[in-house]
Amino acid sequence: MVQNFDLEWGGKKLTIQIGKFAGQTNGSCTVQYGDTVVLATAVMAKTVREGIDFFPLMVDYEEKLYAAGKIKSSRFIKREGRPTDEAILTGRLIDRSIRPLFDDRIRNDVQVIIDVLSWDQENDPDIPALIAVSVALSISDIPWQGPIAGVRIGQINGEWVINPTYGAREKSVLDLVIAGTPEKICMIEAGGQEIPEPIFLEAIKFGQKHLKSAINLIKEIQKKFGKTKISVIEGETAEELEEKENLKKKVKNFLREKLSLCLFDTKKETKASRRETLEKLSNELDEYLKNEGIGKEKRKNVLNYFYGCVEEEVSQAILEKNLRVDCRALDEIRPLSCEVGLLPRTHGSGYFTRGDTRVLSTVTLGSPSDEQVLDGMEITGKKKFFHHYNFPPFSVGEVGSLRGPGRREIGHGALAERAIQPLLPKTEDFPYTIRVVSEVLSSNGSSSMASVCASSLALMDAGVPIREAVAGIAMGLASDEKGNYKILTDLQDLEDSKGGMDFKIAGTKTGITAIQMDTKTSGLTLEMIEKTLEQGKKARLEILKVMEATIPAPRPKLSPYAPRIITFKIEPEKIRDVIGPGGKIINEIIDHTGVTIDIENDGTIMVCSTNETTLEKAVAWIKSLVQDAEVGEIFQGRVTRILDFGAFVEIYPHKEGLVHISELAPYRVRRVQDVVKVGDIITVKVIKIDEQGRINLSLKQAKQTKK
Repeated sequence: MVQNFDLEWGGKKLTIQIGKFAGQTNGSCTVQYGDTVVLATAVMAKTVREGIDFFPLMVDYEEKLYAAGKIKSSRFIKREGRPTDEAILTGRLIDRSIRPLFDDRIRNDVQVIIDVLSWDQENDPDIPALIAVSVALSISDIPWQGPIAGVRIGQINGEWVINPTYGAREKSVLDLVIAGTPEKICMIEAGGQEIPEPIFLEAIKFGQKHLKSAINLIKEIQKKFGKTKISVIEGETAEELEEKENLKKKVKNFLREKLSLCLFDTKKETKASRRETLEKLSNELDEYLKNEGIGKEKRKNVLNYFYGCVEEEVSQAILEKNLRVDCRALDEIRPLSCEVGLLPRTHGSGYFTRGDTRVLSTVTLGSPSDEQVLDGMEITGKKKFFHHYNFPPFSVGEVGSLRGPGRREIGHGALAERAIQPLLPKTEDFPYTIRVVSEVLSSNGSSSMASVCASSLALMDAGVPIREAVAGIAMGLASDEKGNYKILTDLQDLEDSKGGMDFKIAGTKTGITAIQMDTKTSGLTLEMIEKTLEQGKKARLEILKVMEATIPAPRPKLSPYAPRIITFKIEPEKIRDVIGPGGKIINEIIDHTGVTIDIENDGTIMVCSTNETTLEKAVAWIKSLVQDAEVGEIFQGRVTRILDFGAFVEIYPHKEGLVHISELAPYRVRRVQDVVKVGDIITVKVIKIDEQGRINLSLKQAKQTKK
């Protein structure tokens, strides 16, 4: 049975349709908002995947070019290829929203796929997709503790707007997406123009109000179409469950006293020291269980429970004693250090260290033509600033294959990019294409926020006139089922556990430029968010002080190895004079000087080169092509052609005027060659410019004027 459910939401109709497509899934639906339509499906494997110790959830967001009425621009490949970065980021946003509401004991594969079927170029599919996934999971038999909803919040001229269109978002100082319920927030993704913390909190409050109507609609659908949820531990016998519980008791009894002593007997400042301590204790536990007659295979399965006990002990120490493993205060940052100008030939470099986390960022400046061309379903056009984030396996002391950036790397790179973007100069003031690359050399707690700091340092070192320095910090949480909680500054390894969160905040002294939050709880209350923002601001300002002591402002000059750009304007109708027939003239300039030339439709010309001599030569060449001669002006020109009636003289590159035979000398000239020859450099005066722009010159009048 096909049925539609409608809701007026943000000034537009939201329509959820059940029962038409994808009938063999555990749950599916379509959601339409404006003329944007998405299909969400949820499927869970019927059997447990053996040999894994994690919940296998896959979320795939698929952009279909037909949804936007497009055919792939590639000449040879017309099928959609790998997901765009934008599609990956949307998939991550949905994943982070729904993951906390699954039971992490599930070992059946769960796959959520979202297909964009229609896109109206006004309404972003990400919010309809989030709603659709919540519906599909809610009506399915997959164990999930929803429903939730998602909403986008903007602020235009001081007024709050929900689910603004693309056009409205360009006018907004804030782009905030939240997911959750009116009581708790599961996910935050945001970018802003240095938004103060109180305004940010107000935006979240406003957004929560508008989650209620969407959730009520989903509950109505769930009541009518919802299936009975499958038991998470289905398939385990009573004997197996009892055996598992007995094994857990043995582990807990063994660790009861030893765990606290091992973790907190001495100050353990580094990840390596904590790892060494836990490995030693794990070996002791393994020996104890072996003596208790527990077989090898069963002892392997205990390892995850062991680390669960460790995380629980760490959380309890924080909640009950305000005690962290490295003995820091709850609002204390690990030791910080900053350096700039480490690499001699890069255009700018910055190195940021926070505890065991170390990130090296570099800046490369390019010509306007180096900008990235975007050709996705939603985003087309050009991009002049991009940040790339690399996370090699050695950064966590592991061995692994180098196969290019994964979803995590793309997500972290985009977060740092969003944090920095509002501080960059306008294109007309700084026309360079800017590429920043962050290399994570050691990681233990929020390398993405360290990338923000290192990138800010590198941009200043490169002489990019960013308005202010920008820094980032990751905030954590320790909480229990009774509602007790503590906010942690500068999250690291053992503290990122069940009952926790990863709340990344980036910004300047003035306010927030980016936030990304995900949690391992059922959600955060407004009180938790408010305290996190307050504590995060204090930490951010501390980091900015250290950065400012290293480099207080952008360098006044660019690196000698960076290209120089000269920008000037010509009349748009003269662009053709610079380009020439079939690009002949502009290609000649490029071939002779080695510069790059970019020309905008409004007549803006940008000439770029690392060689100042050839740069100036190219600029002079172009200006001469569009320069207008005026009657009375005197030029030194080269004779290029001789005809019976006069000589043609080049006064600008590729611009000639005619010296009639009567204007060669103050006496009658019988043959032009008697006065001038091809190649002669002579002084001529402009005596007339006709309606067609043809220039008449005089040699004799130039001599008279000179006298």
